[in-house]
Amino acid sequence: MTETPKYQNRIELLQGTLDMLVLKALLREPMHGYAIAQLIRSRSSEVLTVETGSLYPALHRLERQKWVKSNWKLSESKQRAKYYQLTALGKKQLTADHNCWLQMVCAFGAVMEPEVQP
Repeated sequence: MTETPKYQNRIELLQGTLDMLVLKALLREPMHGYAIAQLIRSRSSEVLTVETGSLYPALHRLERQKWVKSNWKLSESKQRAKYYQLTALGKKQLTADHNCWLQMVCAFGAVMEPEVQP
């Protein structure tokens, strides 16, 4: 009997995909890191789990690129938390990333479709 690896169904995100998901999460309102991770997890029906070790470096990278900005506020639980907000540059980047992602999905779909026999 083979044991199922703990992370067998875990999907590793392609480089750049996490950035796009974070930007998308911030499109409607500013959020703290934990809320971003929870939103991605719930919208993906628990398929995508963003670990802290990936999320915060991504947020810092997005901030350096001026795609998000941050400030400290009190969270819903009255704890001090860093909230991230999408900038105008971030919105432009999200649009560009989304368009590239749609092209990639079409390309993968074309490769994965069964070949039509003449």
